Amino acid sequence: MNSSFTLVAFAALAVIAGALVPFQSGSNAELGRALGYPLWATLVSLLVSMLVVIPILLAIQAPLPALGAVKNLPAWAWLGGVAGAIYISSALILVPRVGATSFIVCVIAGQLITSLLLDYHGWLNLPVREISIGRVLGVILVLVGMVTVQWFSPTVVVSQQSATQFTTGISGAAEPKG
Repeated sequence: MNSSFTLVAFAALAVIAGALVPFQSGSNAELGRALGYPLWATLVSLLVSMLVVIPILLAIQAPLPALGAVKNLPAWAWLGGVAGAIYISSALILVPRVGATSFIVCVIAGQLITSLLLDYHGWLNLPVREISIGRVLGVILVLVGMVTVQWFSPTVVVSQQSATQFTTGISGAAEPKG
């Protein structure tokens, strides 16, 4: 398989994966409203992910994980799960407030800035990639796009009952029920 076709195929897969993120954010936000508390939606979303991955692992007959290697992992190797839980929770709390477009454009801006740093420093055992003027210009254009989206995003009036119910669900974690 030639390398330019492979690059296009990988880019297409990344675009498809990215296209699913707003659906994840919106559906998790609805799940949070339905369950009455945002972190329950995070848990359910992660459980559904597990229920999707397990049959795929079985179908492709993936070898069992090398659990012995876990003890030699650096502490940062566990950040993926932490980041996933934070992302899912943030999405289901923020998307109803700011909208899918505003949330996703901010997420993409954060991803690009962090990715530049990860590439440049080779953090998380990633290969080092130089920061070129083209890459920086691309990130700046996304940041300008983020500001533009925020500037022209209409303010949505949320019903008092809906806002109170959702806010109580978020802030209720620190308040004992009873």
